[in-house]
Amino acid sequence: MKIGIIGAGFVGRAVGKLAVKAGHEVMLSNSRGPQTLFSTGYGIGARVGTTEEAIAFGDVVVVAIPLAAYASIPVAPLAGKIVIDANNYYFERDSHIAALDRRETTTSEMLAAHLPAARIVKAFNAVKMTDLEVDGRPAGAADRKALPLAGDDAEGKAVVAGLYEAFGFDAVDAGPLAEGWRFERDMPAYCTRLGKTDLERALAAALRAAA
Repeated sequence: MKIGIIGAGFVGRAVGKLAVKAGHEVMLSNSRGPQTLFSTGYGIGARVGTTEEAIAFGDVVVVAIPLAAYASIPVAPLAGKIVIDANNYYFERDSHIAALDRRETTTSEMLAAHLPAARIVKAFNAVKMTDLEVDGRPAGAADRKALPLAGDDAEGKAVVAGLYEAFGFDAVDAGPLAEGWRFERDMPAYCTRLGKTDLERALAAALRAAA
């Protein structure tokens, strides 16, 4: 599978590294241009390109940029594509977004509104990248961890679950995209190293008003 990644920070690099290791083709991009990613791409075995090139390259596209920049993502080229949203809302970085502060929407629903023809799956946002790189275990391992996902597109969720599996994690489906708040910042499942059963419990225990 070809995976285009928008953003080459901690998330983009970690996901790209593991995807290459799992046998996928990867193209990294950032807002500063491919010339700034020469060493990064070489180091993890990925190609580098512009945002537009990464979108065209990818069968699946990962959005791994600060939430405040989501409106800069090109709309038309992502129509029909599976888009993995790894965003989180940090008001300290992104400034306050009233609709999120009032719990009227979620980060992924905001991205979906911006990309109405894309197939959005929320994933890779509720794990520290240092843990993602070292916690992978074979299926059935007693200490195997699990990661959550949410989305409205069954095929998209199956693709993400396949990536989780390839990276050494069980997948836990939290439901439709609107339920993605259950593993956002300050929720019990957020960046907590849990097995599948405990992750399911943490998702069920989430209280939106308590965030």
